[in-house]
Amino acid sequence: MSVLAALRTQNAVKIRRGLTLPVLLLIFWEAASRSGLVDARFLPSLEDVFLTAKRELVDNNLFGELAASLFRNIAGFVIGSAIGVVFATLLALSRWADALATPSFNGFKQISLLAWIPLISIWFGFGEQAKIVFVAIAAFIPVVLNTYEGMRNVPGDLIEVGRALKFTPVQRVTRIFLPAAMPSIATGVHLGLIYSWLATVGAEYFLAVGPGIGGLIIAGRERFDMALVMVGVIILGLVGFLLNRLAAAGEAYLLRWRVTAH
Repeated sequence: MSVLAALRTQNAVKIRRGLTLPVLLLIFWEAASRSGLVDARFLPSLEDVFLTAKRELVDNNLFGELAASLFRNIAGFVIGSAIGVVFATLLALSRWADALATPSFNGFKQISLLAWIPLISIWFGFGEQAKIVFVAIAAFIPVVLNTYEGMRNVPGDLIEVGRALKFTPVQRVTRIFLPAAMPSIATGVHLGLIYSWLATVGAEYFLAVGPGIGGLIIAGRERFDMALVMVGVIILGLVGFLLNRLAAAGEAYLLRWRVTAH
């Protein structure tokens, strides 16, 4: 019980420390808006933001906007991550593929993600397909980098064991390389999920067709409704935080065997 109590106390302290800065910022925000220190047209009060959020929920289908953004995010993330793991595995395990494709990939990863928007809009238009492709590219790069690194650093002893047991190429991948590289793959997938959410917002902002939180922010900007803009920004931050926590929990679950081993 004493250990559990200590853990609970430690978690409570972490939560309080984590909430300190956001609470102080909210207090400063409200004070600055109410006192006139900052023009309320540029920094609306928390009450105005709350009422705007309530209006969007009741009258303007805010959940639908959020669902559209999450769908693009999940679809692009899954596609980009799956292709990334397969591509990185091919590069790591095939000398020919590594020599042929790695230099091109190293150049590809240096290109700013936003630079792809003109090409994507020409190739795929401005609809859902273009946005999902944009998000998939964002997830693809960190997954490839981390998976490749993990595959290349598999201990030689494990590879020798696979040869001694006469594993087939598929068995070597599924029983040696993938399990050994799982920590790096999990890190890449974690980063891919974070980057894909950021890319979702960018896709909605620059390929502004259809519903989404990015479109909500654009609507607030065009109407000079800063309360609506702040609602969108807060939603983006909260969803990004939750996705990060979800990715961390998934990573801990996939790598739980490391804790057991120690």
